[in-house]
Amino acid sequence: MNRHPRLFELLAYVQTHGTVSVEQLADTLGVTLQTVRRDVQRLADEGLLARFHGGVRVPSSTIENIAHKQRENLNAEGKVRIARDVAAAVPNDCSLILNIGTTTEAIARALLNHTGLRVITNNLNVASILSANANSEVIVVGGVVRGWDQGIVGEAAVDFIRQFKVDIALIGISGIESDGTLRDFDFREVKVSQTIIAHAREVWVAADSSKFNRPAMVEVAKLSQIDRLFTDDTPPDPFPDLLTDAQVRYTVASTTTPPATPKVNP
Repeated sequence: MNRHPRLFELLAYVQTHGTVSVEQLADTLGVTLQTVRRDVQRLADEGLLARFHGGVRVPSSTIENIAHKQRENLNAEGKVRIARDVAAAVPNDCSLILNIGTTTEAIARALLNHTGLRVITNNLNVASILSANANSEVIVVGGVVRGWDQGIVGEAAVDFIRQFKVDIALIGISGIESDGTLRDFDFREVKVSQTIIAHAREVWVAADSSKFNRPAMVEVAKLSQIDRLFTDDTPPDPFPDLLTDAQVRYTVASTTTPPATPKVNP
């Protein structure tokens, strides 16, 4: 389900601050306590926030991601816009690697009209989506399948990816911290993502705005290791300066349909 933009603002604020009172949320968002309580209850019912007396907090620590179905619903409209701009930037007749994540799954849907793609993926959902494109080829990475999100991880996956050098790696990520590190939760998944980065000529990261300042335990890479970032809203401070210093081009997805020319930093 798509949500009112206020819900994304509320969720991002709690993710940034960790633990927040209901009164603080009402003041920050400029709404009534009753509205905040209703919004918090809706997000808590979906497992995205945890309530306690008088306040709200993130539902888990840095060691555990939220469930795949919940992540599919979280900022679904923003992920579609990101995917649309990524697909517009991907040329026909090139090689790609797509990793695990609901944003990369949205990108796969946006690539269905491309031709001549050769796509390697450790995401069975991505493979299922792109297999409907008769004009492209999908190669599935071998390894251990995680049942809850259809991701493929482990040493066998790492060894498989080492055989290739692709034009573009399209990476989803769980969090981007203010020190410029890209982070995720599962060490086995991170090892695969690091191998993907090492075996691509260009690395593009697709991350909706909720990923900024979101903590996770395991470091995947530094911003300096990526070439482009696609997101759905202007990155908060200090990320514009960090991206400029790392020489990362970032694209803020348009809200229009069909999209206008994406805004790219110099």
